[in-house]
Amino acid sequence: MHLFTIASILIVLSALFGYINVRFLKLPNTIGLMIIAIVFTIGLFLSSLVDASLLHMAENLVAQIDFQAVLLDIMLGFLLFAGAMHTNFDQLKVQRWPVLVFATVGVLTSTFIVAGFTYYIFSAIGLSVAFIHCLLFGALISPTDPIAVLGIMKKAGVPKILETKIVGESLFNDGVGVVVFLTIMSIAAGGQGAHGGSDVSSVMMLFGQEVIGGIVFGGIIGYLTFKLLKSIDDYEIEVMITLACVMGGYVFAHYLHLSAPLAIVVAGLIVGNDTVRDSAMSNTTEMFVDRFWELVDILLNALLFVLIGLELLVVNFQMDYITAGLISIVTVLLARYLSLLVPVAIFAKKLEFMPHTTKIMAWGGLRGGISIALALSLPEEMNRDLFLTTTYIVVVFSIIVQGLSIGKLTARLIGKEMMQPIVEGPGHGH
Repeated sequence: MHLFTIASILIVLSALFGYINVRFLKLPNTIGLMIIAIVFTIGLFLSSLVDASLLHMAENLVAQIDFQAVLLDIMLGFLLFAGAMHTNFDQLKVQRWPVLVFATVGVLTSTFIVAGFTYYIFSAIGLSVAFIHCLLFGALISPTDPIAVLGIMKKAGVPKILETKIVGESLFNDGVGVVVFLTIMSIAAGGQGAHGGSDVSSVMMLFGQEVIGGIVFGGIIGYLTFKLLKSIDDYEIEVMITLACVMGGYVFAHYLHLSAPLAIVVAGLIVGNDTVRDSAMSNTTEMFVDRFWELVDILLNALLFVLIGLELLVVNFQMDYITAGLISIVTVLLARYLSLLVPVAIFAKKLEFMPHTTKIMAWGGLRGGISIALALSLPEEMNRDLFLTTTYIVVVFSIIVQGLSIGKLTARLIGKEMMQPIVEGPGHGH
């Protein structure tokens, strides 16, 4: 099937599902689109009882979409930049140290906790999995997904100080999580770091290069973008410059073996900073840049969550895999909660954390398409089918159940009077 045909079908489905959601379900778009896509996919399965031709067409369509490449290599940079641009920079600056610890120590701690639980619990239910493969599952499921978090937090009404922690963490731990996953994958495949000794330092150097190098490179391209924006006043060209920053920066970061997601997040935070906006953009430019990236964000989000729903077609729903997935929902939430306890305790008094921060952050740490993309990248010999099914179940529960209830849970724990008013439409965080 031609690439344009595939893209056209996905756009038509996204628009149709979006209309149904806005007209009838009235759910947050990310949640509504995914629910409708899942129901649509289940409908295809049911239609095959009468005529399997529609199901075969849909399976053929999804088989031709490399979900991992589409998300990690194409969509992710645009979505991260759009999200970072509209994150409150001043709030994030205040919360930088807890956000940094959540995104690094928190992800690593959760990775090992999930791996430990998974190894013993899966063995107890008759699923034999090597511990290193459980570590891979821990690495791909521990980072919270910035795309899901950003899309849902806008509608949840969570207090700004808490939203900044959850959103800020998700923007950074995504890049860290991908690096952790690739590092463990290298060890599991018998590559760099597989034999211990001096190779352990090689793995640490690789991790440092990806993470620290990505952040530094993001600062450089963000600063260069700021200087270019400041030197002219032409909104059409300035929109193109921000687009070049994302696309060129993402490709060049990959070429330099740096974390492209982290680089783009840092660049987005710099370009979206109020100081940069005031000194580098006219009101007209700011309006057009914001509108452009809001539309990119809305369109790609719609496509992504429809794709997540359609990925149901490639998931292997064996009974023991479903059991493993349901158990993993509890395991992942528990690991998330435990990994936050120490960091929250360290920073709580100094930064005046709100009551029940650990519980709200644990429940608000949503998983999304990035986890599915990483699970799809696993080779067959690393229990790909098992971990893909498990990941899919955790992600669907996370987005639908946690996403729909985070606002109500927060209101119950801290009181409705402390909640933000829910504003329709894209927010800027400024």
